[in-house]
Amino acid sequence: MNSFDLLAERKIEEALAKGDLAGLPGEGQPLDLDDDPLIPEDVRMAYRILKNSGFVPPEVEQIREIAELERAVLRDSEADDVARVRAVKRLALLKTRVERSYYDRVLERLAK
Repeated sequence: MNSFDLLAERKIEEALAKGDLAGLPGEGQPLDLDDDPLIPEDVRMAYRILKNSGFVPPEVEQIREIAELERAVLRDSEADDVARVRAVKRLALLKTRVERSYYDRVLERLAK
């Protein structure tokens, strides 16, 4: 965390302690993350159609698999060494793929 993040966290904690954030609209309700105003409307509609049809982007599926592998590796610390090594290798491969995918997208956007 950088110093700006720490400062923001501290200010939020102070406001919570004073009660300044109590009674705001939507308090206690889950956030509605379906309509991100920073995403163009046509892309939002495409995402909504894909989501409603049960489609999951490959990156999301990989992130899910990473989380499952991490839990399995931590939970099965006394498991078969061969299986554990295989899971750790698969975990490293998936993390590398996801990071590379995001890196490539950032480079594409910067090149425009």
